[in-house]
Order: sequence, then C-alpha cells, then structure tokens
Amino acid sequence: MKKIRLKIDFKVTRKFFVWLHRWVGLLMALFLVVVGLTGSILAFKTDCERFLTPDLFASPPTADAKPLDLATLAERAELEMPHARTGYFNMEPGRVGMHMVARIDPLTGKPYDLGDDPLFLDPWTGKRLIHRHGGPYAEWRYQLIPFIYDLHTNMALGNIGSWTLGIVALAWTFDSFYAIYLTFPTVFSRFLRRWIPAWKVKWPSAPFRLNFDLHRASGLWFAPLLFIFAWSSVMFNLGPVYDRVTSWVFDYDRLQIDTITPAHQNETPRLNWHEGLHKSEEAVQEVAKKYDITVGEPFGFGYMAELGAYTYSVGSSSNFGKATWPGQFGVWVDGDTGALQKAEVPGRGRTGNLVTDYLYVLHFGDLHGWLAYRILVFALGIIMTLLSVTGIYIWWKKRAGRLIQKSRHLRPS
Repeated sequence: MKKIRLKIDFKVTRKFFVWLHRWVGLLMALFLVVVGLTGSILAFKTDCERFLTPDLFASPPTADAKPLDLATLAERAELEMPHARTGYFNMEPGRVGMHMVARIDPLTGKPYDLGDDPLFLDPWTGKRLIHRHGGPYAEWRYQLIPFIYDLHTNMALGNIGSWTLGIVALAWTFDSFYAIYLTFPTVFSRFLRRWIPAWKVKWPSAPFRLNFDLHRASGLWFAPLLFIFAWSSVMFNLGPVYDRVTSWVFDYDRLQIDTITPAHQNETPRLNWHEGLHKSEEAVQEVAKKYDITVGEPFGFGYMAELGAYTYSVGSSSNFGKATWPGQFGVWVDGDTGALQKAEVPGRGRTGNLVTDYLYVLHFGDLHGWLAYRILVFALGIIMTLLSVTGIYIWWKKRAGRLIQKSRHLRPS
C-alpha cells in the first residue's frame, strides 16, 4: 500500500498569506484606527466624563453620608419616569446608572417613547442628575463621550455599523494568526535565533525599515491582547458567530440565564422592591457562606420581567472586575417567592461562561480595577493605529517600487 504524502509548498503558502494580510489589513485600516483611538479614550471613560460634565456626578452631602438602599433608588427612578419601570441599574462612583424599561401605553398598545437620554440618580438623595437632551444640555461636552462610544461600537451608524465592525473583527481575528506566521523566518533551522530580530526595532534606520520593524515588532509584542480584543469584538457585534464557536469549544450557556428555573414572564411580581432586595441579600449571604466568599458593597440590582426574577450583584473577593456586570458575584431570586433560582460565582460554573466573563472585563479595561491594565488598554489603541498607519506606508512604498520596476521593463531599449 502506497503512502500518501501531503506536500506543502511553503513559498506559495507564504506568498498567499502575504497577499491576504496586505488586503485584509488595508480594508480594516480605517476601522481599526477609529476603534483604536476611541478605545484609548474609553479606557478612561468615567474620568473623561467627570472632567467634561462634573454636574453628572454627585458628592455626598456629609462625610459620613450613606447612599440610599437599592430598593429605594429603584422606586425613585420610577417616580422620575412614570411611563417606565426600573429594569437593571448599577452603582457608579458618584451616581447610579439606571436602565429603564418602557411601560405599555394603554391608548396605543405600544411602549411609551422614553427618548435616548440615560437616567442618572444621586445615590444619596435619589434625585435625578441633569440629563443631556435639549436646551443647554445639548452642548458638545455632554454629547462628546456618548458620540465617541457610538463611534467605537458601531461607527455611529447603528445596526449597520455594528454588523460591519463585527465582520471586521472576525477578519481581524483570523489575521491575528497568519500575521504571526509571516514573522517566522523562512529557514527553520536555528528558529529562535532567526526569529528574535523580528521582535526588535532597529534604531536608527531608513524610513521604510523603521516602519517595517515597528509594524512587525509591535504586532508580535501585543499579539495576545490584539487577539483578545479582536475576538471579544466578535462577541459584541457578531453574537451568533461567537456563541456557535464558544459552544463548539466549551461548555457554554449562551444567554447565561438558561439555568434560571423556573423562568417565566411576570410583569407584576408579588414581592415589591424592598422585599425582593431583602430576599436577594439573604441569598447572597447563603451562597457566600457556601463558597467562603467575602461580600463587599452592592453593585447592581434589578427586576427582569421576562424571567420573573430579581437579580442582585455585589462586590466580593471572587470578582473579576470592579465596574462591569459580567464577572460580579450575584444571585437571581424568584419575583413571587424569593426562592434562589441561580447564583453567579466568578471563577466557578461553565467554562465557556467564565471565558466570556473574562473577555468582557478585559475588553472594558476592568481587570480587578487595576490602573496598570487600563493604561495597557489605552496603549493598545495607540498600537492599533500604529499598525494600521505603518501597514499602509509599507504597502504604498512596495507598490511604488513595483510600479517603477514595471515601467523600466516597459521602457523601450
């Protein structure tokens, strides 16, 4: 029986990936510059908002003042917006960010229009902080950070922009792999010795060599983080693709709420906000004792009518992040009985969901609240811009060289 040998022409393979990297990179360049620069700003989003719009943040009236309990804040939000019910909200430094769900207008049978403005409450008084819509609050300083966020998430083009960035992110994910392959030496003997120069930038050098070294070396040094941000961008913008791949590789609860039992639609729970909060606090203490977790300050609270459940999360010794919901220790309790339906304990549970939680906190620059990591995320946005600009320069110089060479061949002797 003859042996079948698979022969691979590495020169042809490399030539193909060079071509693919060139054109995929050119097509992605503008998008990566936009999301890179805006991402650098958003790594310090709250700090920028505090600087631009300090009136959207409150200060405690006295040094020993304590914030209102979460149930009272939920009730205050519904007083501020009577055509809405409180969905989920989380505590932020100096304010409470409320997600409100429109009630149904009995005259039209459709949800009330709540507008686009977020609802922020003073944590100590429950009063509404100023909102951005109309009048003097339409000035640029109130709109700048939301606009930057829109640019970052969907190029300020809504769903079309989101899908476009999702496709770019998917291409970026694949490009992350073969871009590394292209840095490998063409001769595999003494591989590491030949590969080490790819990690270095030669100073000083000619413009083309400098751009080439910057492009190659920065891509290598930041390769793991670039892949993480590429794949997490797929998660945000091409959810079905991310869910399918993650389900293939890991044990994964796609919605992260499928294990809530019994989940049921319930617009009017028997437990009011205060009763729901009390049952949630009891459940947190019960679960924390089971897993030997130290419980910190409340992070978020809400009621999900589509599941008939209150959800409550807190700071804890097990949390991945400080300011993002995934990665927080929390519980879900039945809106009628207060029975524990599900506990979310960071570091435990389905592997795919743990990976997803980490991707969230890494993408949002919120790894345990470390400032050093946020600075790294800020730097990554600059590196993405550098990779795009140097890549375009390399393509332009090589194209110019090919055109000169072609003109010489065509020139009559």
